[in-house]
Amino acid sequence: MNGIVIVDKPQGWTSQDVTARLRRVFGTRRIGHGGTLDPMATGVLPVFVGRATRGVEFFTHADKTYETELRLGLSTDTEDITGAVLETRPVNVTEEALLAVLPAFRGEIQQTPPMYSALKVDGQRLYDLARKGQTVERQPRPVTIFALDCLAFSGDTARLRIHCSKGTYIRTLCKDIGQALGCGGCMAALRRTQAGGYTAEQAVPLETLLHAERPEEFLLPVDSLFPDASAVTLTEKQALRCRNGNTFSRDLPDGTYRVYDGTGEFLALSQVKNGVMSTIKSFFEP
Repeated sequence: MNGIVIVDKPQGWTSQDVTARLRRVFGTRRIGHGGTLDPMATGVLPVFVGRATRGVEFFTHADKTYETELRLGLSTDTEDITGAVLETRPVNVTEEALLAVLPAFRGEIQQTPPMYSALKVDGQRLYDLARKGQTVERQPRPVTIFALDCLAFSGDTARLRIHCSKGTYIRTLCKDIGQALGCGGCMAALRRTQAGGYTAEQAVPLETLLHAERPEEFLLPVDSLFPDASAVTLTEKQALRCRNGNTFSRDLPDGTYRVYDGTGEFLALSQVKNGVMSTIKSFFEP
C-alpha cells in the first residue's frame, strides 16, 4: 500500500503511537508522519505509507494552522495546562487589551524553545533534562506567524487561530502573550486544523482507521503532496529514461513538475532546467 492518510489524532496519543498502530493496520513498517503533535493536541496528522515515505522530506517545511485555548493567569513548567503550576495571578484583561498585544506576535518573531520539547542540546532531549529538574540555556530562534486571530474571549480564556511556520511552539506563544498582558498564561487546548495542503475536512478519525476493513480506501495519492507542481505526461521513451534515473530533453519552462507515464502512474517529482528534465525524487514501484 502506498499513499498518504490524514489522521485526526485523538488526545492522549503521541504521533509515534499513531504510526506504530498504523503499521499493523496497513501491514508495512514503511510509515512516517509529517509533523509531531503533543499528546494533548488533536487534529491533522499526515501519515505517509509505503513509497509515500519518500515524500516526508518535502513536508518538513510545511506551514501549519492551529486553534488553541489560552488560559490567562496561570503559568506552568511545561507552558501548557498539563504541567506543574509555577504561578497564578489575577486576570483583569479585556478583549480589547488582548487584541492590542496580538500585532506584536505577527510576522517573524523570536521564540525560545521550551524545556519540555524534543530539541537536543549536546545530544540530549530537552524534555529528558527537564524531567531531571535541569534547565539549560536555549537560544531564541526565528519563526513566522502568518496570521493570529482571536476567535472568542471570555474572562480568563481566549480562543486563538494561528497560521504559522514550521517549528512554532504554540504553547510558547500562549506563554509569551500572557506575559505581554502582565498576568501570565499557558496553553489549555490545541487542535491542528491544517498541515501543508491538508485540512481537517480530509482527516479520518484514528478509531475509524483501526477498525476499517479496507484502510487503503482512506489513502490519498502520493502526488497530492505536490499540488503546486504542474503535471507532465512523458512519452514511452522519456518514461523509461525517468525510471532509469536518466535526464532527457523536454521543452518546458524551468521549474518543478509532477511526472506521469502514459498510463497515468505518478513516476517522480522532477525539475526542468535549460530544457533538460531530471528527477528530484522518484515514487514509482521498482
